Amino acid sequence: MIFRTIFLIVLCFSSSLFAQRQAKIDSLKKELSKSKMNMQRFHILNHLWNENINNNIEESLTYSKDMINLGEVLKIDTIIGFGLERKAVTYSYMNRFDSSNVYFNKALKIYKQLNDYKKIAGIERNIGQDHNMIGNLDSAYYYYDLAEKNYSKADNTVGIADIYNSKAIVYLMKGYYNLALENALRAEKIYTEKKLPMDLNQNRLVIASVYGEMRDTINAINYHKKILTYFNNENQNRQFASTLNLILDLQIPNKEKKEENNKYINEFIEISNSLKDESLIDDALEKKAKFLLTYGKANEAKAIFESLLNKTSTLNDSYSLAYINMHLGETFILLEDYSNAIKHLNTSKIEADKNNLDALKPKIHRLISQAYQATGNFENGLKHYKAYKKLEDNISNVEINNRFSELQTIYETQKKEAEITLQQEEIKTLNIEAVNDKLTKTIYGIGMFSFIAIACLLYFGFKQRIKKNKIEREKQETILKQEIEFKKKELASQTLHLVQKNTFIQELKENLEKIKKSPELFKVEFRRIVLLLKRESAEDKDWEVFKSYFSEVHNNFDNKIKAIANDITEKEIRLASFLRMNLSTKEIASMLNVLPDSVLKSKYRLKKKLELNKDDDLTQFLNTL
Repeated sequence: MIFRTIFLIVLCFSSSLFAQRQAKIDSLKKELSKSKMNMQRFHILNHLWNENINNNIEESLTYSKDMINLGEVLKIDTIIGFGLERKAVTYSYMNRFDSSNVYFNKALKIYKQLNDYKKIAGIERNIGQDHNMIGNLDSAYYYYDLAEKNYSKADNTVGIADIYNSKAIVYLMKGYYNLALENALRAEKIYTEKKLPMDLNQNRLVIASVYGEMRDTINAINYHKKILTYFNNENQNRQFASTLNLILDLQIPNKEKKEENNKYINEFIEISNSLKDESLIDDALEKKAKFLLTYGKANEAKAIFESLLNKTSTLNDSYSLAYINMHLGETFILLEDYSNAIKHLNTSKIEADKNNLDALKPKIHRLISQAYQATGNFENGLKHYKAYKKLEDNISNVEINNRFSELQTIYETQKKEAEITLQQEEIKTLNIEAVNDKLTKTIYGIGMFSFIAIACLLYFGFKQRIKKNKIEREKQETILKQEIEFKKKELASQTLHLVQKNTFIQELKENLEKIKKSPELFKVEFRRIVLLLKRESAEDKDWEVFKSYFSEVHNNFDNKIKAIANDITEKEIRLASFLRMNLSTKEIASMLNVLPDSVLKSKYRLKKKLELNKDDDLTQFLNTL
């Protein structure tokens, strides 16, 4: 059933992706005959390749070779790589996967030299699809994983969505339905955000198939109906009919949907006949027969099944032979014609055994057992019932093993992700340690250099004092001026540090508040950091350092202002000091961890305490102290 579902997914979209436009092909061929060996010729060849890949594959192969030749003449690696890629895809369409692998790897080599991560990912995805086609699911997943990493490097979100969709198909075919659904839903989210309706609805077919295999009929039908709406809006009748077929497969047993099912069947038959597509007509008739059986109209259903059985298309298709004979056998059981039932069911069993149609076998044996028991042949009835139970148990065991393997895969994936996260944290820690170590060495070097410089300066001053007192006084004055300038610079630096520190703390607090919504993992660390920041914000050590430098540069400013207003508070002295430094209201607010309005009010109270008039400028007054 899974492989048939995947086939339908490909079938529904192939015709809409590659339309057969003979007039366009003829026009392109005329352009090609007139074109020179340049980029225009490359684009024409590419268009011709696209137009022929589904209806004249040999011509597509020729055009891919012409692209490679053009790239070699022009000495353009990207054209050579593109031609090799097209040649490989052509061989994939021809099911010549050994050849396609050779040319994919040649193209991959060129794209790796060019560091073109998007193209590298595209090649890896194509190789994965080749492995998928021949049933090498683990190899397919390996290449999809490589492609996802390279699409991430290329920042190609749509490419990543394509990989999620491809991985979902691999998981679906392996029976890992939870992982399949997870990946398919990820792809759906991206396709929806990027507004890519064709990709979105192809992906929804995968989601519907997964829900179908999980026996979640409601969700499977809902997704098929979304696809049905899309095809209806796009006037794509063939795809619309194919989607009706899938919905009816799931919904016919639900008797509550009788009217809707009848409407869908009539639409299905009408569209199939208008398209004159024998395969779709057969499917529509088969759905009508199953619908009639649901409501006990066995004779009408029998007539349809028998007409289908006599068609050439059925006689040449083992799956159809097994399937139709099985339904005919079921119909004859309802009609109590058990000899005909056994006859058709045995034919169905032979075709199913011959072609390994494992999905049909349990039901065939169950129906044969039912028919034999109805005739009183309990020995054969028991024999086929045991065969039925054995097959059912095997399917159950496969499902259990698949579930176990899926859980193992989930565990290993989560473990791998946790290890990657831990490695990233360790790298961050090592980087911080390296920065700190470098900073320590730098500070030590600056300290040694400063020590040597000051020692030399003092020695030079000492020698000069010995020579002449006058020169000594001048040198002392120079040193004092330099020290004052140094203190001014230190004061400015300390002021900037205070501004930056308080701004940083405020912003960090705001950001940490947002982290509260993050996973439980961050809660303990979050509380610890907030407490540290609050304590750091409350410390006055930076203020004391600032105050010391400020007092030296501005001649005991705090004592002078206390002399004017002896009831002045420490906070008001801070405000006055910052105003004396000509800091703006916003900068002062950041340093004091208050709003700008609070600074304005504090300035007003300070002005009043210093007994200044309304028209007096507070900052100008403080600059005189």
